[in-house]
Amino acid sequence: MATIPVSVDENLGAGADGGKGQFVRVIVADTQAIFRAELRKIFALEDDIRVVGQAESLAQTQSAAAKFATDVLIFEAALTPNPVEAVAELLRQHTKLRVIVVTPDADEELTLDLFRRGAHGVVSREVEPELLVECLRKVVAGETWLDPQGVRWVMEAFRNQTNRPAGSRPKVQLTPKETLIVSCVTQGMKNKEIALRVGTTEQVVKNYLRKVYDKLGVADRLELALYCLNHHVVDNTKVPPLPAPVVNGGAANAAAAGASASSAPPASSSAPAASTDLPGKLS
Repeated sequence: MATIPVSVDENLGAGADGGKGQFVRVIVADTQAIFRAELRKIFALEDDIRVVGQAESLAQTQSAAAKFATDVLIFEAALTPNPVEAVAELLRQHTKLRVIVVTPDADEELTLDLFRRGAHGVVSREVEPELLVECLRKVVAGETWLDPQGVRWVMEAFRNQTNRPAGSRPKVQLTPKETLIVSCVTQGMKNKEIALRVGTTEQVVKNYLRKVYDKLGVADRLELALYCLNHHVVDNTKVPPLPAPVVNGGAANAAAAGASASSAPPASSSAPAASTDLPGKLS
């Protein structure tokens, strides 16, 4: 699939500030070319905002963040199957970078996970241009931006965590498997990725999490992460890496079977061989 190169604004530094760099430098990372173009038009109307780069994939985003001096990254969640971990990694590599995540629709779990892992702002893909500009300015000023629904989600999660009586959280010992799964959750992983790393199924992961919720007296993933942070539940727990993809596994097996057959006595009959996102707009 063809990709566009990471690009930089050719007029960077030639603004009304006389080249002193007193403007907000932005990278726009989104899979939709029309969305990126629309954002460039919006920001072009602002004297103090410059789009210094753009990307359409996670790899290009990482390259742009490393190459260009940037204040804010506008990051589409759909760039990667695990946007929470991608954002956390970008922030680990670029400590001064501020990240605004664009989500396809309202998603409580995703919003809470992004907020917990360091995202500075979360906006819907349908956000009004004026609100997006305001969001960008607030984030640059050191504030966190969430829409009213997102604020309610965060506040509710905080109340559930802080107001729960201490006696309702009995001191319990998690099993090694539970500890491993919880450690993955605290790193923002979804059930599918956890299942791959642990070597089980998504349903089994869900079953384990229900048991852990009951044991610790928490209601959701955010409460679980906060509890583990406060009580050092998964300190020093190493998360297993993703398993390596099997390359040409079917062909290798077929070749091995063929070699075995050639050295064996002829058979009366032979067995059959095994055969081996998002429309967006700003309105």
